[in-house]
Amino acid sequence: MHLSTVETVLEYEVTGPTHFCFNIEAAHWPTQKIVSERLAVSSGVALHAYTDGVSGNRFFRFDAPPGPLLVNYKADVEVYSEHVDEHLPETPVSQVPDEIFHYLMPTRYCESDVLCSAAQQLFGKETPGIGRVRDIVNWIHDSIAYRPGSTNSTTTAQEVFVQRAGVCRDFAHLGITMCRALNIPARIVVGYVWFDEPPQDFHATFEAWIGGRWVLFDPSGMAPVDRLVRIGTGRDAKDVAFSTFFGSVEMTRKDISVLEHEPRKTPNSGKAVLELAAVGVA
Repeated sequence: MHLSTVETVLEYEVTGPTHFCFNIEAAHWPTQKIVSERLAVSSGVALHAYTDGVSGNRFFRFDAPPGPLLVNYKADVEVYSEHVDEHLPETPVSQVPDEIFHYLMPTRYCESDVLCSAAQQLFGKETPGIGRVRDIVNWIHDSIAYRPGSTNSTTTAQEVFVQRAGVCRDFAHLGITMCRALNIPARIVVGYVWFDEPPQDFHATFEAWIGGRWVLFDPSGMAPVDRLVRIGTGRDAKDVAFSTFFGSVEMTRKDISVLEHEPRKTPNSGKAVLELAAVGVA
């Protein structure tokens, strides 16, 4: 078990009436426990919170008037690692559960239909199972350069495959795409995790449905997946964007911090505490 303190500070200049939706809170997920958390948003906004009962993703929304906006989230989260059997088999498509089936389909960022031939050429002869997924992960890590600024919010897995460069989101999308092209359900997972290369940021990984369970992988190799504080799970990045807005906005600050430390006893141990605070922005 690992204990992490995670924090996000986001500041915006809102130039017209805008509706915001944020997905930055630690998810309700079986392998993690929120020990304490605090959410602070600029005064004058009324928050609406929602938790997806299936994914555990948590969203909060609000209308913001023109002017400066501050959003600050901080939490202590315990993360529990799971044993992964290295002999997990792939599940035949006919036996994929109904609720998992849509993770086989191509999506906006993961064009598994377009890259099907490439996936078959690269990995079609590999023994089906978790080992084949690890082969995909290793190939991405060795073949795609991690290059900040090489892609943008509209870059797809096919484009990353061609240009051979991207960031963690692109690595995850390519892993998802290759898996789906081989009839392995896969999905994106984003969260907080400490890694060596500053600045800290939200981190994207992916899960593959192997042996009747989800197994987490990180093609970028930047961080241990068993320490990831999960924020969101989805078909691709559009499902797990940390911020979505409808209006006229300029981001002026984005700071992410992750501190790993030994578990400690707190008065709130065993119970999540949420504090909603309204704070002024000068």
